[in-house]
Amino acid sequence: MSVNNGFDIQQIIAQAREVITRPVNYFQSMEKTGGFGDPVLFVAVMGAVAGVIAAVFALFGSAGGLLAAVFGALIFGPLMAVLGAFIGAAVLYVIWKLMGSTEDYETAFRCQAALAALYPVSALLGIVPYIGGIVTIAWGAWLLVEASVAVHARPRRTAQIVFGVLAVLFIFTSLGSERASREMDARMEEMGEQFEGMEEMSPEEAGRKLGEFLKGIEQGAQGGGDQ
Repeated sequence: MSVNNGFDIQQIIAQAREVITRPVNYFQSMEKTGGFGDPVLFVAVMGAVAGVIAAVFALFGSAGGLLAAVFGALIFGPLMAVLGAFIGAAVLYVIWKLMGSTEDYETAFRCQAALAALYPVSALLGIVPYIGGIVTIAWGAWLLVEASVAVHARPRRTAQIVFGVLAVLFIFTSLGSERASREMDARMEEMGEQFEGMEEMSPEEAGRKLGEFLKGIEQGAQGGGDQ
C-alpha cells in the first residue's frame, strides 16, 4: 500500500479488501515506515464501521435509540480502536522481539493496524454466539503468522506455534467472557420481568417481590458454588 497524505476512502476499502482476501501479498508489499498517519486513519475508519454495525444490531428495531447509538459509535469506536491498536502493537513488538525480529515499533504498529480490517467482519460475526469470536481470533492469528513470515522474516513454524498458542488462550478467555455476558443479560431480563408493574404495587408487595428476587439470586449462587 502506498503512502497517502489525505483521506481516501477508496484506498482504505482497497486495503481492507487486500488484507482479508490476499494477506500474503499485502504483508509482502507492506511499507514498514512512513509515519503513523495512514495506519491510524485506517484503524479509525475500521473502528467506526465496526461500531456502527454493532450499534445497529444491538438496537435493531428501536429507532428511538438507534441514532444516538450510531452517533456514539462514530465517536467512541475510532477512539477505542486506535487506543487498542497502540497497545496491541506494543505487545506484538515485544513478542516479535522475543522471536528475533529486528523491526521497530512502527512496523509492529503497521502490522497491528492491518488487523483492523477484521473489525467490521468481527462485528458481523458477533451475531453468531461463540462461533463469531472463535473465527475472528483464529483469523487474526493466521494474519499474524503471515505478518511474522513476510514482514519480520520469522520461521513460519515458530510463528504458528507462538500465535497458535496465544489464539487458543484468547479463545478460551473469549468464550468465558461471552458466556458470563449472556448470563448477565438473561438475569437483567429476568429482573425486568420480576419488577414489571412495580410502580403500581403497594410498598408491601414491592418489598415481597424484591425479597423473592434476592432469594432467587442467593439460591442460584449457592447452587453454582456447589457444582
